[in-house]
Amino acid sequence: MHRLLRPALLAASLASALCGCLLTAGPAAAMSRIKDLATIEGVRQNNLVGYGLVVGLNGTGDTLNNAPFTKQSLTAMLERLGVNTRGATLRTANVAAVMVTASLPAFATQGTRLDITVSALGDSKSLQGGTLLVTPLLGADGEVYAVGQGSVAIAGFQAEGEAAKVTRGVPTVGRISNGALIEREIEFKLNAQRGLRLSLRNPDLTTSRRVAAAINDFLGSDTAEPIDPGTVAIQIPAKYRGNMVQLLTEIEQLRVEPDQIARIVIDERSGIIVMGRDVRVSQVAVAQGNLTVTISEAPEVSQPNVPFTEGTTQVVPRTRVKVDTGDGNKLAIVREGVSLRELVDGLNALGIGPRDLISILQAIKSAGALQAEIEVM
Repeated sequence: MHRLLRPALLAASLASALCGCLLTAGPAAAMSRIKDLATIEGVRQNNLVGYGLVVGLNGTGDTLNNAPFTKQSLTAMLERLGVNTRGATLRTANVAAVMVTASLPAFATQGTRLDITVSALGDSKSLQGGTLLVTPLLGADGEVYAVGQGSVAIAGFQAEGEAAKVTRGVPTVGRISNGALIEREIEFKLNAQRGLRLSLRNPDLTTSRRVAAAINDFLGSDTAEPIDPGTVAIQIPAKYRGNMVQLLTEIEQLRVEPDQIARIVIDERSGIIVMGRDVRVSQVAVAQGNLTVTISEAPEVSQPNVPFTEGTTQVVPRTRVKVDTGDGNKLAIVREGVSLRELVDGLNALGIGPRDLISILQAIKSAGALQAEIEVM
């Protein structure tokens, strides 16, 4: 008997332990790292922009008569190289004026490279096969932080003939990998900071407080304080001064369960509806019925019974009108406090499409029975 009971008890113990693991793993699945919830103030990218010329195009460049800025830029560039073209008629179609954009990463050092994007500014048809000439990239302060140059790679193409044209992708936008060389650094001494601020990507009072509590529990002192829904201020402990990398590495791995308000996001243009998990509905009755009028035209041709020389052929109109008042739709009751899944299942049972669902949700909100914020994009 004991030998028979031991496997059963062992199986029961394993099942109980497995259930306990599943129960404890449930809340952890909803927790996120602070690294994914917030950014460090001051550690950010900076946008760069520049104006340049792409040469070497196979007749797909700007029309100089239609793009005077391209002609002026070409003339100025040739003069800097010792070629005088003032008063001459330029008819080349192998040059295109472009805007060059890039993002300067945080802590980027002088001499490193970054990717740049090249976009046509005039009426160029394609940048395929072109080469970007030396282009200074400016920051918001007007200073040059990088210089771009290189061969442009595009993902699209365009081919045309006398009666047809095929275009795939966008041939007037290209990219140059490692096409810019950083010439100036943005100074930010991270280790010299006496305090830091974390900026939450999704501001929320509860999330801000939970982030501060997790940091304080880890450091063992009240060094973190939630200032507002989107900011958590951190006073650097003495043992971490001069070693901010270690502090931030340990803090960003802490896990916090983020909170969010109940929200429904609606995009009326595409009919997309996104509901948060905390959306709740009070008890309300819903009826959905549409008045649909369908009109179809099916004209018929009437031929005379006599020879064609003694009669005429006429077109007789035939119109069919169909009216659907939706009499089969019933009044349904949505129970109080239903979850998101129950709400969606109940509305789907009524045969409601996304377009009608948008109107119903707005009507429920107007009735005061929807405990959620509706955001229309």
